[in-house]
Parts: sequence; structure tokens; C-alpha cells
Amino acid sequence: MFSDRVKIHVQAGKGGDGGLSFRREKFVPKGGPDGGDGGDGGDVVLLADPSLRDLSSLQRRRWIKAQRGEKGTGARRHGAEGEDTELRVPVGTQVFTDRGDLVADLAHPGARVVLAEGGRGGRGNARFVSSTRQVPRFAEVGPPGEECDVELHLKLLADAALVGLPNAGKSSLLSRISNATPKVAEYPFTTLQPVLGTVESPDGRQLVVADVPGLIEGASEGVGLGHEFLAHLERARTLVHVIDASGEAGEQWRTIDAELGAYGAGLDERPQIVVLNKLDLEREPEFEVDDPRIVAVFRLSCATGEGLEDFRRRLFTLVPEVEQEDRGEEELADFLVYRPKPKVRQWRLLRTEGGFRVLGTPPPEEELERALRAAGAKHGVTVEIGDEEFELA
Repeated sequence: MFSDRVKIHVQAGKGGDGGLSFRREKFVPKGGPDGGDGGDGGDVVLLADPSLRDLSSLQRRRWIKAQRGEKGTGARRHGAEGEDTELRVPVGTQVFTDRGDLVADLAHPGARVVLAEGGRGGRGNARFVSSTRQVPRFAEVGPPGEECDVELHLKLLADAALVGLPNAGKSSLLSRISNATPKVAEYPFTTLQPVLGTVESPDGRQLVVADVPGLIEGASEGVGLGHEFLAHLERARTLVHVIDASGEAGEQWRTIDAELGAYGAGLDERPQIVVLNKLDLEREPEFEVDDPRIVAVFRLSCATGEGLEDFRRRLFTLVPEVEQEDRGEEELADFLVYRPKPKVRQWRLLRTEGGFRVLGTPPPEEELERALRAAGAKHGVTVEIGDEEFELA
């Protein structure tokens, strides 16, 4: 089933703890601290993959976690970094926070954004040696990775989109001019989800055409089925307005055009190609609409094939080509729209031989407890904050 929205919880990997170790070797009577650093936690990364068409692969993965970093050990051996978790999504996916803020818009193949950054690896006790502290008996605990809820919205990327009333023949038209095989029947609302098809020209150029569920009067206000998919029209550069020629063609056009204008997002400003379908039922349909947005009017029949070849050929001249933008590798790799600046951590958690110690400004109780639990603290362990001590409940 087509899926264009999904909510997921992402959790980056925890940073590995620094090693608390001392040299213990034969013939080395006064070995010093040699604990290595912990590895950084893995990130949760979103990558735009042009081979995907919807978000259904994430419907069964609502909780996404990245690998944690390994702990540092003796002999100054650093822990391995945690592997990133890469989520592949269709091109055109937008990322929103749980507050509705737009985080990223993956509008280009290969666009990449980090949803949650892994925690930095903790420093081992060998890193804390100084002239006044020869034997540090503590090591830094790796902080937890970022964790948040995000909502993914998909807006299909298409060169042209078919719009019109139910049973106007949009699915039939798409099946006759492209490689798509949408469901075609003689009753309204046959199409329940968007369908993409590729139209090829003799010179090798390709166009992506989308078939959106039929719209009815009041669709912009939530009436019918098509209102859920109006967002997919926002990125179509041209609208192909399919009209049943056996009915009132002008009135059908005005009904759908009014809904496009009511929805907004500039849909009523897009260039339109009008297709008067079912020429086999009405040989000379009337269409008395004079609008500068209409770039061409075609009369054809999907049932008999009359006029289809001319429509397919001229579609490549009427749909404007994509303007190539100069994009550097860095911008293409991380197409970021909005990202709040990460908070600077004003405290550090150290592991001692007898428990844990907090340095700097003490964090809120919930944040401290989360960090302690992530570090493996057990019930009754001693935690030092300044001159005070308490046992973890």
C-alpha cells in the first residue's frame, strides 16, 4: 500500500566510555595510567534514493537506533566507532520535527541529512595526566546520542501530473502513454493512491507523469479522496487537466481549477495542458475557456487510441525541461533547510573507581539519570556532585 507519511523515533549511538586502566607489566614497577578513549557513537542518517517510490519500508521500523561506540581499554587502545544507521527514502521526502518545524527537504538524488548525531567518545584516564595529577583514577563516560521524534512527508517529484474529476480517464491515459499499469475500471475513484509512469521520446528523453486520485468539489476542504494527495501536485511543473468530453467540459475545468486555487501552494498558477478525453463518445466537444495558463488543448480517445501519439509527442515540447542548478558536492550531500544549534553540554560525567562524578554545572535530574543509566550505573552506586554524594535509586 502506498505510504507518503510516517512517524519514526530516531536514537543515535552512545559514545563509548573512556578506559580506566593502569599499566601492569612485568619489570615495570611503576606503570602509569593507560586507558584509551571510547569510540564515537553512530549517527542516524537519511539518504534520498531515486529507486524508491514511497515510505512503506519505514512503516515497520518505527524505532531507529544507531550502534554505540566501543569502550576504551588498557594500553591506550581506543574503542571502535559505532556504525551509522542509514535510512533510504524517496527523493522528495521532507523531514519535520514533532513540533511541525521543517528540518530538511531531500529534493535531489543523493541528498543526505543527519537526523541524530552520535555521542562523542569519552576520554580515557591517560588523557587526564598532568604535572599536578600523575595518577588520575577516573575516566570520562561517553554521552548518549541525540534522540528525537520526526515525521517524514513525501511529495512526489513529477514533470507532469494528471488532474481531473473521477472517471475522467486519467488512469487510462497514463497506461496508454507510459510504462505504468494503473487500475482501470468503469466506476469512479478507481485510483486510490498516486501512480507514477515514465514516458519516453524517440531521442531518449524521459518524463515522469503522476496520476493523482480524482478530485471533486470541496477537495481542498477534505471532501472525497483526492484531498490527501493534493500535496503531490506541488512539485509537478505542469498540470495535465483530463476532462470527460461527453459532459460539460468548461464546467469540469472550472470546478477543478477552483479547488486548486483554494488549496494554494501556487497550483492555480501552473501551466495547464487540457485533454478532452472520450472522443469516441463526443466527436466535437466544446471547450470555451480562454485562460493564459492553458498552453494547449488536445482532443483524444484513450479507448480507441485516436490522438494519443500526437499528445505523447507534443508533451515533450510543452513540459519545460528542468533547469540545471550549480550545486557543490557539500550542498548536494547535506541539503539542510533548518537545524537548531546543538546545546553545548555544560557538564561531564566521569567514571571513578568507586562510582561516578559530575563535573561542571549539574544537569536536570532526568538528564543525569538517563546518562547514568546509559553508562550502566546500577542501583545504589555512588554519584559525586561537587562536595555532595548520593546513591542512585
